[in-house]
Amino acid sequence: MTYLRHLPRYALCLTLLASALPGHAEQNPPGKDGEKADAKPEQRAPLPERSDLEALALERQLAATEQQQLDAAGTSFLALWRPANDPAPMGAVILVPGDEESADSPPTVGPLRRRLPDAGWHSLSLTLPDPQGTDLPVRVAAPPASGDGKAAEAPAEKAPEPATPAPPAEAPSADTEAARAAHVERVFARIDAGIAFTGQQQAKVVVLLGHGSGAYWAARYITERKPANITHLVLVDTRQPEGFDAPFNDLLAQLTAKVGDFYYRDSAAARQAALTRKQLSQRQKQPALVQVSLDALPGNPDVAQEQLFRRLRGWLDKHAGGAK
Repeated sequence: MTYLRHLPRYALCLTLLASALPGHAEQNPPGKDGEKADAKPEQRAPLPERSDLEALALERQLAATEQQQLDAAGTSFLALWRPANDPAPMGAVILVPGDEESADSPPTVGPLRRRLPDAGWHSLSLTLPDPQGTDLPVRVAAPPASGDGKAAEAPAEKAPEPATPAPPAEAPSADTEAARAAHVERVFARIDAGIAFTGQQQAKVVVLLGHGSGAYWAARYITERKPANITHLVLVDTRQPEGFDAPFNDLLAQLTAKVGDFYYRDSAAARQAALTRKQLSQRQKQPALVQVSLDALPGNPDVAQEQLFRRLRGWLDKHAGGAK
């Protein structure tokens, strides 16, 4: 009886609900929902490069008199400039930092750019764009797990199977190659801007000094661009940048500049690479390569920096016309 008594109330609720559905359908037509689903997500602005963020930090830390905003093919970038502390400067040294380095990075680029003016040389340290490394390695799948969540164990009596060789590295895609070609042009444009700036300062001699992978870029720039006013190149702790297959020794074989090759003899690999470069230079008339070995001295950074500066100054005085 109670159930029958509430039937009219239930019927009224169903009637009201049925009358509300058409109105709700009109307010939210399916077409608009479909359009929202098909709409493309808004594209976010690209993140700033690490090198740009480091340059902004240097702008806040360093005196404005040291900062130069140079133009590289329409793009402004930070370079750090210090004039020679001498009424008759020897010339200018353009420092090209390596990957993951800023224009003022310790323990090499920063100390050199600050001390070279005391030796009678202008110093100009460049900011390079972010490196274009190799593609990420292929991840190897983990072994399957058993049903209880623990890793499956091989039977004790079964000998371990030989490891499956890693799949061969895939050739870079066309997009990757295009990105790296664009990176080369960006680097070259910044070196162009640095050379143009030192020309405005009436530098008699311009020396290109590359540290780490910056040595590769300095050598490649001279090899491919062949600037008439750059006849001196300094390499410090030469490294091959990731993702660029042009062997450094191939670039070295094409150089006609005078080369100072500074390397750290503590590493067997570095000694062997230096020996290979020396033998390469002995088989041909150019480049006029002079090697200078250094001690790493990781526990004495100040002594290591003094060692590099003194030997670099000696090479400049003897081979770059710096002797008074």
